[in-house]
Amino acid sequence: MSPERKPFRRIGPDLRREAMIAAMLAVIAEDGIAAATTRAVAARAGVTPGLIGHYFDSKDALIGAAYAHYMSDLTRATCGQEDGGSASARLASFVARGLRPPVASTRAVTQWAGFLTLVQQGGHMQDTHAATYAEFRDHLQGLIATALAEAGRPATPDALRRHAIACNALIDGLWLEGGLLPEAFGADELAQIGLASISAMLGLELTSEMIHDAEERKEDMP
Repeated sequence: MSPERKPFRRIGPDLRREAMIAAMLAVIAEDGIAAATTRAVAARAGVTPGLIGHYFDSKDALIGAAYAHYMSDLTRATCGQEDGGSASARLASFVARGLRPPVASTRAVTQWAGFLTLVQQGGHMQDTHAATYAEFRDHLQGLIATALAEAGRPATPDALRRHAIACNALIDGLWLEGGLLPEAFGADELAQIGLASISAMLGLELTSEMIHDAEERKEDMP
């Protein structure tokens, strides 16, 4: 059965484009990448297939835009609001957010799995993956650099790069397992494992308590 089409609404071109991207992501999350046809996405967005062609040169272009949007959203949600607090608290917050909903969820992992086969084919999808991976890793590297410097142990750029790659891999692995088998882990267990493991890797103390304390201090600020 074809999905029920939502009623057409007159909105601006930017919002219409965003609605098509959101529809693509929803179809991939619910039915898989194979079901993400132009017709299915159009029905989900409440537009005609021809209108999608007005905004995107091809279905591949829409998928590429959806992937870039998906990756950027995950990065923004993981970064969150990082003003205030110690450097270690900011790093701890980054790790914990990456392993808690909405970043860590079955829906997010399902979407990622749908995109993965297309990334492996190279081209624009692989370029997008490389750029968004570098953005995430570089941000993590900056947090690690300031946390180590704060602890009186500044590291070389090469060492910081290796730390960022290793910490990112650990976060990714826990994120993947949590999305695939959410029932296998207790409430906040993955975030606690991530904090403890990265603490051991970097020789820092990263805890949920320091995140909570930093958030409370931010709320108390005028």
